[in-house]
Amino acid sequence: MAVPAENLVYDLRDTLDEFIRTTSIEFTKVYNAQLRNEIEFRNFKDEMKAFKDEMLEFKDEMRAFKDEMKDFKQEMRAFKDEMKVFKDEMSEFKDEMRAFKDEMLEFKDEMKVFKDDTQAFKDEMRAFKDEAVEDRKRMNKQWGELANRLGTIVEDIVAPNMEGIAANYFGCAELDSLMVRCRRRKPSDRTKIREFDVVAVCGDRIFFNETKSNARMDYAKEFIDFIASQEFFEFFPEYKGKELIPIFSSLYISDDVVQLLTQAGIYAMAMSDDSMDLLNFEEVSQKRQKA
Repeated sequence: MAVPAENLVYDLRDTLDEFIRTTSIEFTKVYNAQLRNEIEFRNFKDEMKAFKDEMLEFKDEMRAFKDEMKDFKQEMRAFKDEMKVFKDEMSEFKDEMRAFKDEMLEFKDEMKVFKDDTQAFKDEMRAFKDEAVEDRKRMNKQWGELANRLGTIVEDIVAPNMEGIAANYFGCAELDSLMVRCRRRKPSDRTKIREFDVVAVCGDRIFFNETKSNARMDYAKEFIDFIASQEFFEFFPEYKGKELIPIFSSLYISDDVVQLLTQAGIYAMAMSDDSMDLLNFEEVSQKRQKA
């Protein structure tokens, strides 16, 4: 049975509408999918571009790091070379210090020998000096004993030295007068006469020397008492107001007598080497200045 043409047309149109609708849906799906793919691709492309930029930056950093490592390697090589040179120098210095140490030990041994030799020489010289001092003291003592037997020899030795003592110690270039073994009578009591061994005048200074062949302690005390009494000016009233410089002399004077005279402010004069000399000038001068 034949289908009417009109129905066919309707069927064809329905089929076509269905096809178009179906196709439109599928196309929309495909289009949407393509859009999504494009978006994703674009995002992927952006990510890849960012990744590429990061890789380029990383590559630059790695290149800079490589250059730094190269510089560091060169510096390390230079440092290694310097350390090698330093090590060689230290080794050489160590050898020099070892040699110096050996030289110092040798020098120390030589100095020890020299010190021992010097000490021995010093001991010998001290013994020689002590012996010379004892010999001089013994000789002076013997001279004193000899003078005691010969009488006036002490005055003959002491008096010629008074001018030199006055000049060298007291600045008296020239004496006004020099009296040796002068006998004076006391004007106030003409029954009293005293012998003065040496009296020298220099301006306002009067040098009075008492000489003993044997400088005994009691002789020194008698002279100290005479000076303290000011009796000298009773025998020499013309010298009143002048400075009296008392000197006790002998060829040899023991230390205890010198100490006693020093305490009394009296100069001690005895043989020293080849002439007479003051034994306590500094001590007595200081004492007289304080008085």
